[in-house]
Amino acid sequence: MMFTRLATFFLLAASFAGPAFPADPAHWVVTWGTSPAPQLPDEAELRAAKLLFDNQTLREIVHTSIGGDTVRVRLSNAYGKQAVQIGATHVALRDKGASIVAGSDRPLTFGGRPTVSIPPNGLVLSDPVKLTVPAAGDLAISMFLPKQAAGAGVHYGAQQTSYIGKGDLTGAVEMAEPTTITSWAFLTGVDVLAPEQASALVAFGDSITDGARSTVDTNRRWPDILAERLRTRRGGKPIGVLNAGIGGNRILHDPVGSVRSGVNALARFDRDVLAHPGVKYVIVLEGANDLGHPGSAGRPLSETVSAEDLIAGMKQMIVRAHDRGLKIFGATLTPFEGTTNPGYFTPEKEVKRKAINEWIRNGKEFDGVIDFDKAVRDPAHPDRMLPANDSGDHLHPADAGYKAMGESIDLSLFK
Repeated sequence: MMFTRLATFFLLAASFAGPAFPADPAHWVVTWGTSPAPQLPDEAELRAAKLLFDNQTLREIVHTSIGGDTVRVRLSNAYGKQAVQIGATHVALRDKGASIVAGSDRPLTFGGRPTVSIPPNGLVLSDPVKLTVPAAGDLAISMFLPKQAAGAGVHYGAQQTSYIGKGDLTGAVEMAEPTTITSWAFLTGVDVLAPEQASALVAFGDSITDGARSTVDTNRRWPDILAERLRTRRGGKPIGVLNAGIGGNRILHDPVGSVRSGVNALARFDRDVLAHPGVKYVIVLEGANDLGHPGSAGRPLSETVSAEDLIAGMKQMIVRAHDRGLKIFGATLTPFEGTTNPGYFTPEKEVKRKAINEWIRNGKEFDGVIDFDKAVRDPAHPDRMLPANDSGDHLHPADAGYKAMGESIDLSLFK
Protein backbone atom coordinates (compact mmCIF):
# COMPACT_ATOMS: atom_id res chain seq x y z
CA MET A 1 0.00 0.00 0.00
CA MET A 2 2.83 2.39 0.94
CA PHE A 3 4.55 1.66 -2.40
CA THR A 4 1.33 2.39 -4.30
CA ARG A 5 0.86 5.72 -2.51
CA LEU A 6 4.47 6.72 -3.19
CA ALA A 7 4.15 5.81 -6.85
CA THR A 8 0.95 7.84 -7.13
CA PHE A 9 2.64 10.81 -5.43
CA PHE A 10 5.61 10.81 -7.82
CA LEU A 11 3.35 10.49 -10.86
CA LEU A 12 1.29 13.48 -9.71
CA ALA A 13 4.44 15.47 -8.91
CA ALA A 14 5.84 14.75 -12.35
CA SER A 15 2.66 15.98 -14.00
CA PHE A 16 3.20 19.42 -12.45
CA ALA A 17 6.99 19.55 -12.78
CA GLY A 18 7.15 21.65 -15.96
CA PRO A 19 6.64 21.56 -19.71
CA ALA A 20 5.99 18.12 -21.15
CA PHE A 21 8.52 17.25 -23.84
CA PRO A 22 8.00 14.49 -26.43
CA ALA A 23 8.35 10.97 -25.05
CA ASP A 24 10.46 9.91 -28.03
CA PRO A 25 14.19 10.75 -27.94
CA ALA A 26 14.60 14.38 -28.98
CA HIS A 27 17.26 17.05 -29.00
CA TRP A 28 17.67 20.73 -29.81
CA VAL A 29 18.25 21.62 -33.45
CA VAL A 30 18.64 25.12 -34.86
CA THR A 31 15.83 25.99 -37.27
CA TRP A 32 16.98 29.54 -37.98
CA GLY A 33 20.16 31.43 -37.25
CA THR A 34 22.37 34.25 -38.39
CA SER A 35 25.89 35.57 -37.86
CA PRO A 36 26.63 38.82 -36.01
CA ALA A 37 29.22 41.40 -37.00
CA PRO A 38 30.92 43.99 -34.77
CA GLN A 39 29.00 46.92 -33.33
CA LEU A 40 28.97 50.21 -35.22
CA PRO A 41 31.56 52.48 -33.59
CA ASP A 42 29.69 55.74 -32.92
CA GLU A 43 26.26 57.11 -32.09
CA ALA A 44 25.72 58.83 -35.44
CA GLU A 45 26.20 55.57 -37.32
CA LEU A 46 23.96 53.71 -34.89
CA ARG A 47 21.17 56.26 -35.33
CA ALA A 48 21.48 56.22 -39.10
CA ALA A 49 21.19 52.43 -39.07
CA LYS A 50 18.21 52.57 -36.62
CA LEU A 51 20.25 50.57 -34.12
CA LEU A 52 20.03 52.85 -31.10
CA PHE A 53 17.06 51.83 -28.96
CA ASP A 54 15.35 53.44 -25.95
CA ASN A 55 11.96 52.41 -24.49
CA GLN A 56 11.20 50.53 -27.72
CA THR A 57 10.11 47.09 -28.86
CA LEU A 58 12.10 45.42 -31.61
CA ARG A 59 9.98 42.82 -33.43
CA GLU A 60 12.22 40.68 -35.62
CA ILE A 61 10.90 38.38 -38.33
CA VAL A 62 12.67 35.10 -39.11
CA HIS A 63 11.85 32.22 -41.46
CA THR A 64 12.13 28.69 -40.05
CA SER A 65 13.53 25.65 -41.84
CA ILE A 66 12.25 22.74 -39.72
CA GLY A 67 9.34 22.66 -37.27
CA GLY A 68 8.69 21.48 -33.74
CA ASP A 69 6.34 21.89 -30.80
CA THR A 70 8.85 23.37 -28.36
CA VAL A 71 11.04 26.40 -29.04
CA ARG A 72 13.75 28.54 -27.50
CA VAL A 73 15.62 31.62 -28.74
CA ARG A 74 19.24 32.70 -28.58
CA LEU A 75 19.95 36.36 -27.76
CA SER A 76 23.40 37.82 -28.25
CA ASN A 77 25.30 40.91 -27.19
CA ALA A 78 28.20 39.91 -29.45
CA TYR A 79 30.74 42.73 -29.80
CA GLY A 80 28.65 44.89 -27.47
CA LYS A 81 30.62 47.27 -25.28
CA GLN A 82 28.02 47.50 -22.48
CA ALA A 83 25.48 45.19 -20.89
CA VAL A 84 22.07 45.30 -22.56
CA GLN A 85 18.84 45.12 -20.56
CA ILE A 86 15.98 43.14 -22.10
CA GLY A 87 12.74 44.01 -20.29
CA ALA A 88 10.58 41.35 -21.96
CA THR A 89 10.86 38.87 -24.82
CA HIS A 90 8.02 37.11 -26.66
CA VAL A 91 7.85 34.63 -29.52
CA ALA A 92 4.81 34.24 -31.77
CA LEU A 93 3.74 33.13 -35.21
CA ARG A 94 3.92 36.05 -37.65
CA ASP A 95 0.70 36.85 -39.53
CA LYS A 96 1.72 39.58 -41.97
CA GLY A 97 3.82 42.70 -41.71
CA ALA A 98 4.39 43.47 -38.04
CA SER A 99 1.27 41.61 -36.85
CA ILE A 100 1.22 38.22 -35.14
CA VAL A 101 -1.32 35.40 -35.15
CA ALA A 102 -3.75 35.96 -32.26
CA GLY A 103 -3.34 33.35 -29.55
CA SER A 104 0.15 32.30 -30.63
CA ASP A 105 2.07 34.74 -28.43
CA ARG A 106 4.34 33.19 -25.79
CA PRO A 107 6.31 35.19 -23.22
CA LEU A 108 9.85 33.93 -22.75
CA THR A 109 11.84 33.62 -19.56
CA PHE A 110 15.53 33.23 -18.85
CA GLY A 111 16.28 31.01 -15.88
CA GLY A 112 12.66 31.54 -14.88
CA ARG A 113 12.90 35.34 -15.03
CA PRO A 114 11.03 37.53 -17.55
CA THR A 115 13.91 40.02 -17.79
CA VAL A 116 17.55 39.44 -18.61
CA SER A 117 20.77 41.43 -18.71
CA ILE A 118 23.25 40.28 -21.34
CA PRO A 119 26.86 41.21 -20.53
CA PRO A 120 29.20 42.59 -23.18
CA ASN A 121 29.91 39.92 -25.80
CA GLY A 122 27.59 37.57 -23.89
CA LEU A 123 24.86 35.20 -25.04
CA VAL A 124 21.72 33.87 -23.34
CA LEU A 125 19.27 31.09 -24.15
CA SER A 126 15.61 31.42 -23.27
CA ASP A 127 13.78 28.74 -21.34
CA PRO A 128 11.83 26.45 -23.69
CA VAL A 129 8.14 27.12 -24.33
CA LYS A 130 5.47 25.07 -26.03
CA LEU A 131 4.55 26.49 -29.43
CA THR A 132 3.79 24.65 -32.63
CA VAL A 133 6.48 26.05 -34.91
CA PRO A 134 5.78 25.29 -38.57
CA ALA A 135 8.49 24.29 -41.01
CA ALA A 136 9.07 27.05 -43.57
CA GLY A 137 7.01 29.49 -41.50
CA ASP A 138 7.59 32.97 -40.10
CA LEU A 139 8.16 33.70 -36.43
CA ALA A 140 8.12 37.09 -34.71
CA ILE A 141 10.54 37.52 -31.82
CA SER A 142 9.76 40.71 -29.89
CA MET A 143 12.18 42.32 -27.43
CA PHE A 144 11.44 45.30 -25.20
CA LEU A 145 14.48 47.51 -24.60
CA PRO A 146 13.49 49.78 -21.67
CA LYS A 147 16.77 51.70 -21.50
CA GLN A 148 19.07 53.13 -24.13
CA ALA A 149 20.87 50.27 -25.84
CA ALA A 150 23.18 50.23 -28.83
CA GLY A 151 22.47 47.43 -31.26
CA ALA A 152 24.88 44.52 -30.85
CA GLY A 153 24.89 40.95 -32.08
CA VAL A 154 23.89 42.62 -35.37
CA HIS A 155 23.49 41.01 -38.77
CA TYR A 156 23.35 44.02 -41.06
CA GLY A 157 22.24 42.49 -44.37
CA ALA A 158 19.13 40.60 -43.32
CA GLN A 159 17.18 40.89 -46.61
CA GLN A 160 14.18 40.79 -44.24
CA THR A 161 12.05 43.59 -42.81
CA SER A 162 11.67 43.80 -39.04
CA TYR A 163 9.86 46.41 -36.96
CA ILE A 164 10.39 48.93 -34.14
CA GLY A 165 7.59 50.38 -31.97
CA LYS A 166 7.34 52.74 -29.00
CA GLY A 167 7.09 51.21 -25.49
CA ASP A 168 6.51 47.59 -24.53
CA LEU A 169 4.59 45.99 -27.40
CA THR A 170 6.02 42.51 -26.99
CA GLY A 171 2.58 40.91 -26.57
CA ALA A 172 0.67 43.19 -28.95
CA VAL A 173 -1.02 41.55 -31.93
CA GLU A 174 -0.53 44.74 -33.99
CA MET A 175 2.13 47.46 -34.01
CA ALA A 176 0.77 50.86 -35.04
CA GLU A 177 2.92 52.62 -37.66
CA PRO A 178 6.19 50.91 -36.75
CA THR A 179 9.59 51.95 -38.01
CA THR A 180 11.15 49.34 -40.29
CA ILE A 181 14.65 47.94 -40.29
CA THR A 182 16.45 45.39 -42.45
CA SER A 183 18.98 44.20 -39.89
CA TRP A 184 18.67 41.61 -37.12
CA ALA A 185 19.91 42.79 -33.70
CA PHE A 186 20.40 40.88 -30.43
CA LEU A 187 18.98 37.73 -32.07
CA THR A 188 21.20 34.97 -33.48
CA GLY A 189 19.26 31.73 -33.27
CA VAL A 190 15.96 29.90 -32.86
CA ASP A 191 16.01 26.23 -31.85
CA VAL A 192 13.27 23.61 -31.84
CA LEU A 193 13.06 20.32 -30.01
CA ALA A 194 13.30 17.82 -32.87
CA PRO A 195 13.36 14.04 -33.30
CA GLU A 196 16.59 12.21 -32.64
CA GLN A 197 17.29 11.75 -36.36
CA ALA A 198 16.99 15.49 -37.09
CA SER A 199 20.12 17.56 -37.63
CA ALA A 200 21.22 20.92 -39.02
CA LEU A 201 23.31 22.30 -41.85
CA VAL A 202 25.25 25.58 -41.76
CA ALA A 203 25.79 27.55 -44.95
CA PHE A 204 28.99 29.45 -44.17
CA GLY A 205 30.10 32.23 -46.45
CA ASP A 206 30.02 35.82 -47.64
CA SER A 207 27.43 38.01 -49.38
CA ILE A 208 26.53 35.35 -51.95
CA THR A 209 25.47 33.05 -49.11
CA ASP A 210 23.90 35.99 -47.25
CA GLY A 211 21.66 36.60 -50.28
CA ALA A 212 22.84 40.08 -51.26
CA ARG A 213 20.71 41.64 -54.02
CA SER A 214 18.03 38.97 -53.68
CA THR A 215 14.46 40.23 -53.31
CA VAL A 216 13.83 41.41 -49.74
CA ASP A 217 11.19 39.52 -47.70
CA THR A 218 10.94 36.60 -50.15
CA ASN A 219 13.53 34.12 -48.77
CA ARG A 220 15.25 33.54 -52.10
CA ARG A 221 18.80 33.09 -50.89
CA TRP A 222 20.39 29.83 -52.01
CA PRO A 223 20.28 28.38 -48.45
CA ASP A 224 16.49 29.05 -48.48
CA ILE A 225 16.16 27.12 -51.75
CA LEU A 226 18.17 24.26 -50.26
CA ALA A 227 16.07 24.27 -47.06
CA GLU A 228 12.87 23.96 -49.06
CA ARG A 229 14.27 21.09 -51.14
CA LEU A 230 15.35 19.25 -48.00
CA ARG A 231 11.95 19.84 -46.40
CA THR A 232 10.00 18.42 -49.33
CA ARG A 233 12.18 15.49 -50.36
CA ARG A 234 10.66 12.07 -49.83
CA GLY A 235 12.02 9.93 -47.05
CA GLY A 236 14.55 12.50 -45.89
CA LYS A 237 15.36 13.17 -42.27
CA PRO A 238 14.58 16.68 -40.96
CA ILE A 239 17.52 19.04 -41.55
CA GLY A 240 17.50 22.60 -40.28
CA VAL A 241 19.40 25.18 -42.34
CA LEU A 242 21.27 28.08 -40.76
CA ASN A 243 22.55 30.89 -42.97
CA ALA A 244 25.95 32.01 -41.63
CA GLY A 245 26.79 34.27 -44.55
CA ILE A 246 28.02 37.84 -43.97
CA GLY A 247 28.33 40.31 -46.81
CA GLY A 248 31.97 41.24 -47.49
CA ASN A 249 33.36 38.50 -45.26
CA ARG A 250 36.83 37.07 -45.86
CA ILE A 251 38.67 33.98 -44.69
CA LEU A 252 41.98 35.56 -43.73
CA HIS A 253 41.38 39.25 -42.98
CA ASP A 254 38.98 41.41 -41.00
CA PRO A 255 37.09 44.13 -42.92
CA VAL A 256 38.68 47.42 -43.89
CA GLY A 257 36.61 50.57 -43.48
CA SER A 258 33.40 48.97 -42.19
CA VAL A 259 32.63 46.54 -39.39
CA ARG A 260 29.55 45.28 -41.22
CA SER A 261 31.49 42.52 -42.98
CA GLY A 262 32.29 40.70 -39.74
CA VAL A 263 35.53 39.32 -38.41
CA ASN A 264 37.50 36.87 -40.53
CA ALA A 265 36.01 33.43 -41.15
CA LEU A 266 38.63 31.58 -39.11
CA ALA A 267 37.84 33.79 -36.11
CA ARG A 268 34.06 33.30 -36.33
CA PHE A 269 33.91 29.64 -37.35
CA ASP A 270 33.44 28.26 -33.82
CA ARG A 271 30.68 30.68 -32.79
CA ASP A 272 28.83 30.76 -36.10
CA VAL A 273 29.06 27.05 -36.95
CA LEU A 274 30.16 24.77 -34.14
CA ALA A 275 28.26 26.42 -31.28
CA HIS A 276 24.77 25.86 -32.70
CA PRO A 277 22.85 22.75 -31.59
CA GLY A 278 22.33 19.75 -33.83
CA VAL A 279 24.78 20.80 -36.55
CA LYS A 280 25.98 17.87 -38.67
CA TYR A 281 26.88 19.48 -42.02
CA VAL A 282 28.71 22.60 -43.23
CA ILE A 283 28.90 24.11 -46.70
CA VAL A 284 31.76 26.62 -47.17
CA LEU A 285 31.54 29.29 -49.88
CA GLU A 286 34.26 31.79 -48.96
CA GLY A 287 37.30 33.28 -50.63
CA ALA A 288 36.04 35.57 -53.40
CA ASN A 289 36.47 38.68 -51.25
CA ASP A 290 39.95 37.58 -50.19
CA LEU A 291 40.81 37.69 -53.89
CA GLY A 292 38.74 40.69 -54.92
CA HIS A 293 39.10 43.19 -52.08
CA PRO A 294 42.83 43.99 -52.24
CA GLY A 295 43.21 46.89 -54.67
CA SER A 296 39.46 47.61 -54.87
CA ALA A 297 37.58 50.53 -53.29
CA GLY A 298 40.75 51.85 -51.67
CA ARG A 299 41.52 48.61 -49.87
CA PRO A 300 45.21 47.87 -49.32
CA LEU A 301 47.16 45.72 -51.76
CA SER A 302 49.15 44.52 -48.74
CA GLU A 303 46.29 42.09 -48.03
CA THR A 304 46.79 40.29 -51.36
CA VAL A 305 46.65 36.53 -50.86
CA SER A 306 47.65 33.56 -52.96
CA ALA A 307 45.54 30.58 -53.90
CA GLU A 308 47.72 28.54 -51.55
CA ASP A 309 46.96 30.94 -48.68
CA LEU A 310 43.21 30.47 -49.16
CA ILE A 311 43.51 26.71 -49.53
CA ALA A 312 45.42 26.62 -46.23
CA GLY A 313 42.59 28.60 -44.59
CA MET A 314 39.99 26.18 -45.95
CA LYS A 315 42.01 23.25 -44.62
CA GLN A 316 41.83 24.81 -41.16
CA MET A 317 38.03 24.83 -41.33
CA ILE A 318 38.01 21.23 -42.56
CA VAL A 319 40.11 20.06 -39.60
CA ARG A 320 38.00 21.96 -37.08
CA ALA A 321 34.76 20.60 -38.53
CA HIS A 322 36.11 17.03 -38.55
CA ASP A 323 37.25 17.40 -34.93
CA ARG A 324 33.56 17.88 -34.04
CA GLY A 325 32.39 15.01 -36.23
CA LEU A 326 30.84 17.29 -38.87
CA LYS A 327 30.84 16.70 -42.61
CA ILE A 328 32.10 19.72 -44.51
CA PHE A 329 31.50 20.41 -48.20
CA GLY A 330 33.43 22.81 -50.40
CA ALA A 331 31.59 25.11 -52.80
CA THR A 332 33.43 26.44 -55.83
CA LEU A 333 33.85 30.21 -56.15
CA THR A 334 31.47 31.80 -58.62
CA PRO A 335 32.76 33.95 -61.53
CA PHE A 336 33.09 37.74 -61.29
CA GLU A 337 34.75 38.95 -64.47
CA GLY A 338 33.26 42.29 -65.52
CA THR A 339 32.08 43.20 -62.03
CA THR A 340 31.02 46.83 -61.58
CA ASN A 341 33.23 47.06 -58.46
CA PRO A 342 36.41 48.74 -59.79
CA GLY A 343 39.57 46.79 -59.10
CA TYR A 344 37.74 43.74 -57.78
CA PHE A 345 38.50 41.67 -60.88
CA THR A 346 41.88 41.27 -62.57
CA PRO A 347 43.21 38.48 -64.80
CA GLU A 348 45.63 37.54 -62.02
CA LYS A 349 42.78 37.12 -59.54
CA GLU A 350 40.93 34.94 -62.06
CA VAL A 351 43.94 32.61 -62.27
CA LYS A 352 43.79 32.24 -58.49
CA ARG A 353 40.02 31.60 -58.53
CA LYS A 354 40.47 28.80 -61.06
CA ALA A 355 43.29 27.26 -59.00
CA ILE A 356 41.16 27.29 -55.84
CA ASN A 357 38.22 25.73 -57.67
CA GLU A 358 40.47 23.04 -59.12
CA TRP A 359 41.62 22.16 -55.61
CA ILE A 360 38.07 22.16 -54.23
CA ARG A 361 36.94 19.82 -57.02
CA ASN A 362 39.90 17.44 -57.03
CA GLY A 363 41.86 17.93 -53.80
CA LYS A 364 39.82 15.30 -51.94
CA GLU A 365 40.04 17.27 -48.69
CA PHE A 366 36.38 18.23 -48.38
CA ASP A 367 33.78 15.51 -47.77
CA GLY A 368 32.06 16.51 -51.00
CA VAL A 369 31.92 19.22 -53.64
CA ILE A 370 29.13 21.65 -54.56
CA ASP A 371 29.90 23.22 -57.93
CA PHE A 372 28.30 26.65 -57.73
CA ASP A 373 30.70 27.95 -60.38
CA LYS A 374 29.24 25.50 -62.89
CA ALA A 375 25.68 26.27 -61.74
CA VAL A 376 25.77 30.02 -62.52
CA ARG A 377 28.47 30.61 -65.14
CA ASP A 378 27.89 31.39 -68.79
CA PRO A 379 28.95 28.32 -70.82
CA ALA A 380 29.97 30.62 -73.68
CA HIS A 381 32.01 32.87 -71.33
CA PRO A 382 32.91 30.72 -68.29
CA ASP A 383 34.73 33.54 -66.48
CA ARG A 384 31.41 35.42 -66.32
CA MET A 385 28.02 34.77 -64.80
CA LEU A 386 25.18 33.79 -67.13
CA PRO A 387 23.15 37.00 -67.72
CA ALA A 388 19.93 35.32 -66.59
CA ASN A 389 21.60 34.51 -63.24
CA ASP A 390 23.21 37.94 -62.79
CA SER A 391 21.80 40.65 -60.50
CA GLY A 392 23.48 43.27 -62.68
CA ASP A 393 26.74 43.85 -60.84
CA HIS A 394 28.33 40.75 -62.41
CA LEU A 395 29.31 39.48 -58.97
CA HIS A 396 26.12 38.68 -57.04
CA PRO A 397 23.41 36.40 -58.42
CA ALA A 398 19.84 37.52 -58.98
CA ASP A 399 16.96 35.46 -57.57
CA ALA A 400 17.26 33.16 -60.59
CA GLY A 401 20.96 32.66 -59.92
CA TYR A 402 20.38 31.83 -56.27
CA LYS A 403 17.71 29.36 -57.35
CA ALA A 404 20.14 27.73 -59.76
CA MET A 405 22.68 27.42 -56.94
CA GLY A 406 20.22 25.93 -54.48
CA GLU A 407 18.86 23.48 -57.04
CA SER A 408 22.33 22.35 -58.11
CA ILE A 409 23.14 20.79 -54.74
CA ASP A 410 23.08 16.98 -54.60
CA LEU A 411 20.77 16.14 -51.71
CA SER A 412 22.36 12.71 -51.33
CA LEU A 413 25.22 14.49 -49.55
CA PHE A 414 22.89 14.88 -46.56
CA LYS A 415 21.77 11.42 -45.51
